[in-house]
Amino acid sequence: MSEWKRRPTRSPAAAARIAGSDTQKLQKVLADAGLGSRREMEELMRAGEVTVNGVAAGVGARVGPRDSIRVKGRALRRPLEPRFPRVLLYYKPEGEIVSRDDPARRPSIFERLPPVRGAKWLSVGRLDFNTSGLLILTTSGELANRMMHPRYGLQREYAVRVRGRLDARELERVASDVRLEDGVARCDWIRDAGGEGANHWYRLAISEGRNRVVRRMFAALGHAVSRLIRVRFGPLELPRELRRGQYLELSPRRTRELLASLGLRLD
Repeated sequence: MSEWKRRPTRSPAAAARIAGSDTQKLQKVLADAGLGSRREMEELMRAGEVTVNGVAAGVGARVGPRDSIRVKGRALRRPLEPRFPRVLLYYKPEGEIVSRDDPARRPSIFERLPPVRGAKWLSVGRLDFNTSGLLILTTSGELANRMMHPRYGLQREYAVRVRGRLDARELERVASDVRLEDGVARCDWIRDAGGEGANHWYRLAISEGRNRVVRRMFAALGHAVSRLIRVRFGPLELPRELRRGQYLELSPRRTRELLASLGLRLD
């Protein structure tokens, strides 16, 4: 059962400062500092692990440049200017997880990434253990949040190999109405990509990131997915020169173009 605590009354001066234009939402400040995604930061706040000026901070709290922030007892050092984000395009192979913590101790994508000072790599969405292809990582929580947010509707494009061939009725359903246990799913477009024997390839694009949604859509039609490769996320494509397990860092110019496409200016 959740426990709610009354927030301490702020002084008029503090209230005026917090309402000022120089404040930001605390979860955004923490995410921009590279501590995790906004959702992860909100979970820390709900757990009472974040304080502002010695007081536990709730989700939605705003902070200014003079506020003292501590996360799990450690002081947060904020740069005087926003840190320009780094962005990696990683070709995830099958057999790796997108997590730093796995009780089964399976190989993690984070074991292959370059070190980053004063921040950490955040994955833009996930790919499951048996899915390969393009995975985007960034040091900016704000960038990761925008790329994943349904409001921006960024397409994910996949190459899919399934057992059997979809007939005309099934192709129409994939593009319009596949009912899953968590709601209706549909792809933006789908096209035949050929194949021989028991397996057949398709290319499709979908504008949502529900867990294993592509696999579940085909399973609902009676076709098991035997191979799934993400080849594009929004404006970023899997580079042809990348091999599985390799990464490529976006240039500052391409990073600025990505930020601009999402209405962000972090530099």
